[in-house]
Amino acid sequence: GVHYTAVVEPQEYDEYAKVLNPDWLLVTPHRDKGLTATRNFIWDHARDQGYSKFWTMDDNIREIHRFNNNGFVPVRTSAPFRVIEDFADRYVNVPVVGMQYFMFCMRKKKSPPYDINKRVYSNMLIDTDFRDPRGKPYRNECYYNDDTDLCIRILKDGNCTILFNAFLIDKEQTMKMAGGMSPHYAGGGRWHFAEE
Repeated sequence: GVHYTAVVEPQEYDEYAKVLNPDWLLVTPHRDKGLTATRNFIWDHARDQGYSKFWTMDDNIREIHRFNNNGFVPVRTSAPFRVIEDFADRYVNVPVVGMQYFMFCMRKKKSPPYDINKRVYSNMLIDTDFRDPRGKPYRNECYYNDDTDLCIRILKDGNCTILFNAFLIDKEQTMKMAGGMSPHYAGGGRWHFAEE
């Protein structure tokens, strides 16, 4: 029941349009440039649309869970997004917020509702125009692990990230699900910085 936009490269459009409402698809201007270029396109698109923050979610997330009283309860509403957005809006130095992977919150082990200054993967609420101390807008830079690199740069610059344990994503393991990006990452060994 949550409206979303699926961002696809042009060569993937027809396959996605078979199973999703075509009005919910946004096609990138590039082909075969990898996840970093696509994430930066999403970032720029959100900024150009006037959004102060935006969510970016990987396409291999099955569910969102509420982790409470030692149990994982599937959530079927937009409540986790609203709660996290409201929480993040309280702070001016938190440009990235997200939900922990469900496999990292163990039952019978106490976890706080959120952790500060941890890496956020696969689902990020991002402050669209947050800038580094030199005034340069943050963007994803690395070909691999761009989300890790982004979090490290944010922390190194003296800002914070928030990783929620109260809400968790149930995500397929990386490289377990075939998709449009698999050929880019299957070869390994390639590392470069994204184009400006």
